[in-house]
Amino acid sequence: MLKKVILITGISSGFGKETARLLAERGHIVYGTVRKECEVPGSVKVIKMDLTDELSVKEAVETVLEKEGRIDVLINNAGMHTGGPVEISPPEYIKLQMDTNFIGTVMLTKKVLPYMREQGGGMIINLSSIGGLMGLPFQGFYSAAKFAIEGFSEALRMEVAKFNIKIVVINPGDFHTNNSANRRKFLSPSGENDPYKDLFERSLEVIEKDEANGRDPLSLAQKLVKIVEKNNPRQRYIIASFDQKLAVFLKHILPGKWFRRILQGHYKIDC
Repeated sequence: MLKKVILITGISSGFGKETARLLAERGHIVYGTVRKECEVPGSVKVIKMDLTDELSVKEAVETVLEKEGRIDVLINNAGMHTGGPVEISPPEYIKLQMDTNFIGTVMLTKKVLPYMREQGGGMIINLSSIGGLMGLPFQGFYSAAKFAIEGFSEALRMEVAKFNIKIVVINPGDFHTNNSANRRKFLSPSGENDPYKDLFERSLEVIEKDEANGRDPLSLAQKLVKIVEKNNPRQRYIIASFDQKLAVFLKHILPGKWFRRILQGHYKIDC
């Protein structure tokens, strides 16, 4: 097996932490980014980086290149979650969501691309979501950022194909991570006069229950390791429960109103 130099964002917990650990155990040279100092597994090399700060992103890429001379694989994993009705979501939460989940991914990818092109190829893995394939109620800006990742990845794939750079999109379903706890730090403010209050509370209960009952992030990390080590990976991997994969299929074959009613029923906000 060829040892690869890998840069993965967001390794403080969840998918990122498990994936970085497994890749390092497989003998790859792994650099992982974090916003704050934290414990990381094994031989993973840690870089402090803020995805919303272009200078921080530039310095992180330069750190890897100075030490290794190349980056074979970039895994854009880092992200954050907000929750709440579109109408009352604070502008600063919206900006943070888009800057972290989309703009930061774009900036980091742009910094890495010239070096991958010069070295004759590479692989970029973008973590999207089931929420990037369908709009999720009260997660509108999370879905918007992931939809943006989808379009960005599709366009980029065609632009860099000539240079042997592969673009892979991962669409995870619900996994048992710390998403629920992190989202609660960025919930839209609500009061007794909030017209969305009951709808949002019912929906949030379903969202958190689905995440609590989600799969172990280790299973996704194991899949990511296999993808990294493939010579010709697929363009997309939907890693989700049967029900969630079925929902993706149904969206493509059902009339829009029918599918909307299915989602509203699931989130207990059907009219």
